Amino acid sequence: MSSERKIRVLVAKPGLDGHDRGAKVIARALRDAGMEVIYTGLRQTPEMIAAAALQEDVDAVGVSILSGAHNTLCPRIVQLLHERGMDDCLVLVGGIVPQEDIPRLKEQGVAEIFLPGTSTEDIVRFLRENVRPRE
Repeated sequence: MSSERKIRVLVAKPGLDGHDRGAKVIARALRDAGMEVIYTGLRQTPEMIAAAALQEDVDAVGVSILSGAHNTLCPRIVQLLHERGMDDCLVLVGGIVPQEDIPRLKEQGVAEIFLPGTSTEDIVRFLRENVRPRE
């Protein structure tokens, strides 16, 4: 067994959106790529997501959002992670995000946004290329 630490990803569904098929597909793809995945389940608050990310010592938080509340929820998650000293934790967003909202979300600390139709291989590659190795 390799001594290299696996990438740890928290997959979260914030807000009232009850559709989690995409989040489960991504969680499974990341797991199949050799990553450790923690899935929070539905209807998580930003505070719950940040607390779980800290407790699980994750490298990245993948936020699945279809509700249109990305401009409120995602920056709050980034802020809460920074408040907890998790500055190296990447925040990725997947789901329905209008093109015009993407630059602002990135300015507010979201590492990347994956729109519908993105291949799971692209998401795996992004994580492997951007997660800083830790011991």
